[in-house]
Amino acid sequence: MGSRPQFIDDLSRSPGGAALASPLGDEALLDAYSQTVISALERVQQAVAFISVERRLPGDKSGRGAHGGSGSGFIFTPDGYLLTNSHVVHGATQIRVTLADGAKFDADLVGDDPDSDLAVLRIGSADVLPHVELGESGKLRVGQIAIAVGNPLGLVQTVTTGVVSALGRSLRSNSGRMIYDVIQTDAALNPGNSGGPLINSAGQVIGVNTAIIAGAQAISFATAIDTAKWVIMQLFAHGRVRRAYIGVAGTTMPISRRVQRYFELPAASGVHVMEVVKGSPAALGGLRTDDRIVAIDTLAVDSVDSLQRSLDASRIDRAVKVTVLRGTQKLELDVTPVEQAG
Repeated sequence: MGSRPQFIDDLSRSPGGAALASPLGDEALLDAYSQTVISALERVQQAVAFISVERRLPGDKSGRGAHGGSGSGFIFTPDGYLLTNSHVVHGATQIRVTLADGAKFDADLVGDDPDSDLAVLRIGSADVLPHVELGESGKLRVGQIAIAVGNPLGLVQTVTTGVVSALGRSLRSNSGRMIYDVIQTDAALNPGNSGGPLINSAGQVIGVNTAIIAGAQAISFATAIDTAKWVIMQLFAHGRVRRAYIGVAGTTMPISRRVQRYFELPAASGVHVMEVVKGSPAALGGLRTDDRIVAIDTLAVDSVDSLQRSLDASRIDRAVKVTVLRGTQKLELDVTPVEQAG
């Protein structure tokens, strides 16, 4: 009675019986972590904005009835372009942006993409505005630090930290379509965090905080910044995102080294086809469930995100070669994508 369990004593000593000494004390370790988070925040905090909106009430024809909402966003160019979630601003009759220094602006909607739950806003300012650096979500590793900044429940400039819990998740958007290559993190999010940045330890934005699972704890999601960069360019060019559609649902899956060498594939992963929509271009072209897509024309397809990016507006109504692995065969199938319906 009263003595410590033996296994604790064993773990606290070296094989020779001497007590193990940590090269850094707990305070030093905590301080190093704290400094990392603080340094990262200093790079982005002034660029994180509070977004408030007004929407016309359903059925109101007078234009006088309105209800509000709010969320987060962040400036990504010095001349005042902001990125946020589509569901924060979609259908808004008025959008108001408040910066970290208290400055308020009316914002214009540059473009809105409900399918990726992303939107770009613009505020007018004669000043060079603080802005974030966009990172590369394709280089993320599970376990690395993830920091969320936003305005949950109206509590402005709230910071939560965690790690990247998983990569390559899928999430259904408000439009009903799937968002692929989503980042899962355990950094706490709440209503109002939507549209805020998820950053790495260098202060680079790696994702746009998007959703949580109601009733769950420490399960939060962010749209990968590589996806967001592509959407931004589409919105700048067209005011909307034009996509080619072939009609498959899939998931990123690794390919063994042996198979990669045998078929001389450029990447060690591809897209495992989980579903082929009946009557779709993919079905008409001969794709089947359990095929692994590895290329579109000459472009390697190593993830669901790269498949989506390869199906841009330039491929609408134009036949493409879809290279798939099927059993022990490598096949090239002719598929003619159509424009994805709005």
